[in-house]
Amino acid sequence: MTPTKPKAWISFALGAFLLILGLWTIIAYQSPGSVVPMLIGGSLVYLSWSRSRTATLVFGHATIVVGCFLVTWGMYLLPQSLPTLAHVLGRPLFWGLISIFGGICANYHGFCACIRRRSPGA
Repeated sequence: MTPTKPKAWISFALGAFLLILGLWTIIAYQSPGSVVPMLIGGSLVYLSWSRSRTATLVFGHATIVVGCFLVTWGMYLLPQSLPTLAHVLGRPLFWGLISIFGGICANYHGFCACIRRRSPGA
């Protein structure tokens, strides 16, 4: 049974922020790479309700893999980028770096004592 309110408010707030920021960058720049923050934000909103260790670790590893692809794509697009806020937030290089570091953070958190105590069967 899913609780009616999130257990991790910081994850929920960060996920909601990423959903809104991803939507803004899609509207402002129309980049398909801007869908990634929306997916990561939706995953964080889900993880704020579910404190599953397995879900956190899968999320962390998937985020690192997606971040590596985004960094590679962003390096390819770097010569065409402009030093504007829309280009920095709308290009995949920025979101790739954020994804890699966020995935590392999620993996560390998956092995944290706060998760291990609450996760059944882990």
